[in-house]
Amino acid sequence: MHIRYALACEGGRKPIFSSVTNKDGGLEGGRALTTAEINMITLKNSVYRPLLGAALLVWGAGSAAHAQFTNIIDPFNPTFTQALGINNNDRIVGYGNATVFNGFFFDGNFARLNFPGADGGTQVIGVSNGTSPTTATTDGFYVQGGVTHGFANTGGQGGTFTTIDAPGFAFTQLLGINHGGTTAAGYWTTDPAGATGQIAGTVTPKLSGATFNDINHLLPANTNSQATGVNDMGIVAGFYQEGPNTSPVFTSFFDQAGKITSFKFPGSVSTQALGINDQGWIVGDYTLSNGDMFGFIDKGGVFTTLDPFGSTAVTANGINDNGNVVGFYVNGAGATIGFFSNPLVSAAIPEPSTWAMMLLGFAGLGFLGYRKARPGKLAA
Repeated sequence: MHIRYALACEGGRKPIFSSVTNKDGGLEGGRALTTAEINMITLKNSVYRPLLGAALLVWGAGSAAHAQFTNIIDPFNPTFTQALGINNNDRIVGYGNATVFNGFFFDGNFARLNFPGADGGTQVIGVSNGTSPTTATTDGFYVQGGVTHGFANTGGQGGTFTTIDAPGFAFTQLLGINHGGTTAAGYWTTDPAGATGQIAGTVTPKLSGATFNDINHLLPANTNSQATGVNDMGIVAGFYQEGPNTSPVFTSFFDQAGKITSFKFPGSVSTQALGINDQGWIVGDYTLSNGDMFGFIDKGGVFTTLDPFGSTAVTANGINDNGNVVGFYVNGAGATIGFFSNPLVSAAIPEPSTWAMMLLGFAGLGFLGYRKARPGKLAA
């Protein structure tokens, strides 16, 4: 699956604690939020209303360009949340729980978004423009009976879920969708485990008769490839693997009208492009020779590192046309935490000391690549 690093995270619901930023930019111990810390925040077009039992958002300082980061924590999965996609309305999708994936659509409240009958869970990864689950098109993958399938959804949990599998292949994942909701990016393989023979491509995710377009044949020789994002101009971002799964090296690419441009973050040994917006800005992660992994944003060849709270395991996974970025990182306690940031306009954001900790609305407490099916870099 879109697995980067398989992270062992404890499932189940636990009390939510805040983390405060110390003078060195690190995290101090968790504590319960006080009433005075419950507040209201506006993120672009979205007003988030505080309710007890809500998602926890924490402003903190990052190491790159003094970017500000907001934690996104699924209250039903507080030790494992991945924020994977964001649209131009600043609506966010992702999933919680590293074992049985629990998909969500976040607009200040968490709305569950899970393929019916998917006993292995659902990862929601891409989201088109729209202000709610009923007005946006989402994509991703689900696991049922041990088999991984791609899907598209319209109308939210009570709407239409459509399985989108590449004909003749045993394993399909959709990993992103353009803002217009017309084209998805992903990969497919004949390997039922999804670990070998991955073929990057795009899909027109119609409710019937989806069209699959192979990109892998345009890429340099590789052992695996994944298309992870596509914009409204049809430019596709992704990465390909050189070397075996035991010692993989990843190189990023973007495909513009059939012309492939490969790149790596300067000084890195491995780079994965994971999302692209309509300006052609790309986000992803890169790995250094010592194994540390950081998020990045590539704005026309100018690279910026994204490093929430000094973590050494960071992935930036989605970006919208406002430059807002979502992703996830691993904190000092080993928990996987989703984040929101706008590193390119960080100067407009107040210093961390001016922000209170915030519990955001979660209606009804209703309420995954590369992680366990998308933590990491290889499919699994």
